[in-house]
Amino acid sequence: MAQFQYPCPDCRTTTSLHAPDCRFDGTAWTDIEAAYIHVLSTLAEGAKREGKLREESPGRWDRLHSAALSRLRHEQRIQETPGGALELLSPAEFKEQIAVPSQEPLGRIYEEGSVPGCHDHAVFALIAYYEMVGFSWEETRERVTDWLRESGTWDRGGFEEGAPEEVVDNKRHVYARGYGWRQAAEEAAAVIERRN
Repeated sequence: MAQFQYPCPDCRTTTSLHAPDCRFDGTAWTDIEAAYIHVLSTLAEGAKREGKLREESPGRWDRLHSAALSRLRHEQRIQETPGGALELLSPAEFKEQIAVPSQEPLGRIYEEGSVPGCHDHAVFALIAYYEMVGFSWEETRERVTDWLRESGTWDRGGFEEGAPEEVVDNKRHVYARGYGWRQAAEEAAAVIERRN
């Protein structure tokens, strides 16, 4: 099964196997990648209002282009300027913007830290998040290890491992397999909510 660089803008798969209810199941992968490339290459020329982006994009703008633009906005790779134009973030700006997860419930877990009974899900969710947004394993390991210490999670106890680094290393398979973060984050957040 081939891996592709850009995720499906609907179901987020990076393989030719889409989710059963995906709007783009059966769409040629070259068309999916082309839609992303059209949006990104046009914005690489400079910030543009959405109407101008549609006009200047190579090829005919269609629902696939709209979905790719929506996915890029959702993943915070594109932001709106104060003047209402869309602009592509530089790699450094993007990395800085996504370094602290803001989507709920992951944002809450990141801010409040984990509690015994949900550490496994919380660490899983953070590792899956950093993998999804493109951090390397080394960056992910460092960020999650720092979070364990700085959020007070490590001090709350409830770990079998002897150090935060071991906790993260024991979850490396989450990074390698590219699991999603949402379900684990929701389960961890539910336990945190009950403890507060």
